[in-house]
Amino acid sequence: MSGSIFTSSIGKKMFMSISGCVLVLFLTFHMCMNLALVFADSAYNAICGFLGANWYAVAATVLLAVVVLLHFALAIVLTIQNRKARGTIRYRVTERENGVEWSSKNMLVLGFVVIIGLALHLAHFWYKMMFAELMGAHEVAVGAAMVAPTDGAAIVRYYFSQWPYALLYLVWFAGIWMHLTHGVWSMMHSLGLNSKVWFKRMKCISWIVATLICGGFALCTIILFLQGNGILPYPLF
Repeated sequence: MSGSIFTSSIGKKMFMSISGCVLVLFLTFHMCMNLALVFADSAYNAICGFLGANWYAVAATVLLAVVVLLHFALAIVLTIQNRKARGTIRYRVTERENGVEWSSKNMLVLGFVVIIGLALHLAHFWYKMMFAELMGAHEVAVGAAMVAPTDGAAIVRYYFSQWPYALLYLVWFAGIWMHLTHGVWSMMHSLGLNSKVWFKRMKCISWIVATLICGGFALCTIILFLQGNGILPYPLF
């Protein structure tokens, strides 16, 4: 019985939903952490210090990486299974199905967009902050300057002040938003909230959750870009 849970389509969807729930919680925390930077660099650096180069932060990072890989691997497996199940039917469908959003039909594509953005995020921030601190580096190159890896506020402010990076991150947040609008709904559906009464409620909750998370990320990026280019005052408050 236990084997069927891990190998069945329903079992895979259940584990994908659980991993998705963990990632939504992480994104919510990360968004709140970024918004702290809007109010004070010291607040952001204090959070980074708490989550810095220590055993529990490293353990959490490893666990998060496993969750991301599991979520992405399950997405690929389920997509392949669904395509095999549909066979040639999908090639005969030329019109968009009523009530079916683009994001729900292209979750794997959006997943690749999210992964590409994640790689950019890791290169800019995790590599120059936590990883550099773990390696004992006292300074990292950020543009033309050298910054301490513990000064996360300076690192984030630099990248978000550069319009190409700010634009790329905004595109990434848009991709995450589209992924979440369907993903949160699918997660709740797989976890049992699939009655007719809850259908519209789940759709509404998905849009609210996705908009709050990605809107918070986008707002922080825009404010830091405007501050970095002298359009808004620094500090803002």
